[in-house]
Amino acid sequence: MAMRRSARFWIVTLVALLALGLTVALGVWQLGRAQLKRALLQQWQTQRALPALGWDELRDAAARGTLQTLHGRPVRLVGRWLPEATVLLDNRPWQGRAGFIAVTPLRAPHGAVAVLVQRGWLPRSAPGDSALPQLVTPADGEITVEGWLAPPPSRLLELGPAAPGLIRQNIDVAEVAAQWRLPLLQASVQQSGPEEHTADGMTLVRDWPVVAVAPEKHVGYAVQWFALAALIAGLYVWFQIVLPRRRGLAR
Repeated sequence: MAMRRSARFWIVTLVALLALGLTVALGVWQLGRAQLKRALLQQWQTQRALPALGWDELRDAAARGTLQTLHGRPVRLVGRWLPEATVLLDNRPWQGRAGFIAVTPLRAPHGAVAVLVQRGWLPRSAPGDSALPQLVTPADGEITVEGWLAPPPSRLLELGPAAPGLIRQNIDVAEVAAQWRLPLLQASVQQSGPEEHTADGMTLVRDWPVVAVAPEKHVGYAVQWFALAALIAGLYVWFQIVLPRRRGLAR
């Protein structure tokens, strides 16, 4: 019986140590994520206070391979839309509502460079309604686009090969560049500026969060993991040490 209890004791101890190590590690990881998000927010705040960039600065940075260091910088670009290459990125919720992010390439005046512009968020129609947002995208004439330089649109998990067409799950910069023969930058612009509407009266929402999860949420997750670790430690001490000793004294 003593050997059986001893074996059980060490098995429970091992399981408790593994669970304790895992929960503490997850708590530390969440604190690290919070610190990373704070640094990213601080970087973007600093970047947004700098002067706006134009095509020349973006092209030079791309040639040097330093384009990612400019993420968050304001941009002011004059160019022409390529409306036929517009894509609606699906499954992009905003404030709990299903919808799309409209993306259209913008080409520089002399065609030397182009960039994907995230023009804003649009709601998905009600169930059973197959109508799609009617974007107003003039093909002729130059326009001025203002916004912030950002990485290409985030990629979502996609089962199977990407389907071509207006509505897509993801957009690949290299594929779009090859399809439309565009010298696309490995970046995108999150458009700001005046409010814009579709032909059917919907407003393009341009609320671009820097991070998907705020640092405070990561801290909250860390506290939960540490609390679970404390609970595991407390239960272990009670059931493996305190309670057996009490029973031994009672005998």
